[in-house]
Amino acid sequence: MPRDIVVNGRFLARRVTGNERYAREILRLFKGDHRVEKTRMQGSAGHAWEQFILPTKLKRDSILWSPANSGPLAIRNQALTIHDLSPLEHPEWFTRSYSIWYRLFLPTLARRVRVIFTPSEYVKQKVMKRFGIENVIVAPNGVDTSVFHPNTFPSVIPQKYILFVGSIQLRKNLEGLMRAWHEVKGEFKDTWLVVAGESGRVFRSVKFFADERIRFLNYVSNEDLPSLYANAELFVLPSLDEGFGLPALEAMACGTPVIVSDGGALPETVGDAGHVFSLEEPDSLAQAIERCLSDETLRRSLSEKGLERAKNFSWQNTADLIWSALNEL
Repeated sequence: MPRDIVVNGRFLARRVTGNERYAREILRLFKGDHRVEKTRMQGSAGHAWEQFILPTKLKRDSILWSPANSGPLAIRNQALTIHDLSPLEHPEWFTRSYSIWYRLFLPTLARRVRVIFTPSEYVKQKVMKRFGIENVIVAPNGVDTSVFHPNTFPSVIPQKYILFVGSIQLRKNLEGLMRAWHEVKGEFKDTWLVVAGESGRVFRSVKFFADERIRFLNYVSNEDLPSLYANAELFVLPSLDEGFGLPALEAMACGTPVIVSDGGALPETVGDAGHVFSLEEPDSLAQAIERCLSDETLRRSLSEKGLERAKNFSWQNTADLIWSALNEL
């Protein structure tokens, strides 16, 4: 008898950022019969739908996959993807209500579900230690190289630029990136820093200081994102913590040299294909940007290594892994 596999589609009501891309890509590549329960509700209404309405849509033997950090507490026959633990470990990065909710909610949910997926070994070890559980499987992010590749895109930015892509939140260390850019920009007078992303409702505000040659793009659509990556001189992800770091992988797939911090899973994601700087050394980011912008040979090497590294991360492989695990529950 075929299994009734159901996907918690609450994420479909949200604008696409990293977690939503993960869920959409994997859902697109599932090879077997399944159904998706959707809602248009967001925020607290979305939470209410997830906790009280979604369980009524399930059969007694249904297997539910909740791909975006949250799921109904009433359903034990459930697989949950936890992308990171930052609301629990760093509540100061989030609004008070959001951090309180997750500190109360996520530990209970994590101990009730049948299996947890994480995007990296780094998050897996944290989840196992924090919640005292062992049923955790690494299901990494991937990249669609038919979309993210170096060869086809005219530039959407007229100037030379280094690039940041991500949500505007304290965890991303944008203040550190802008401070580093301020230190080195005088040596690269024809180059800009471009920041692409928007603030979410759950994040505490980020303070910016006025500086020249910084351009803010807000949210960038999926259609424009590959071009933005492919035409950048460098991509920089200076985060204090990351559960994976999907923008770094997408940049590598576009042939863009990548600089990342040693925060969280970023070294695990980029391997030897990215230039990794130390968060503990105050000048290390400025030095990394200066070195990479000054050294064309280094940029070419990072580009070549990044293209090879990106081939190791397949959405199809991750979809197959998750599909197999769901059918074994």
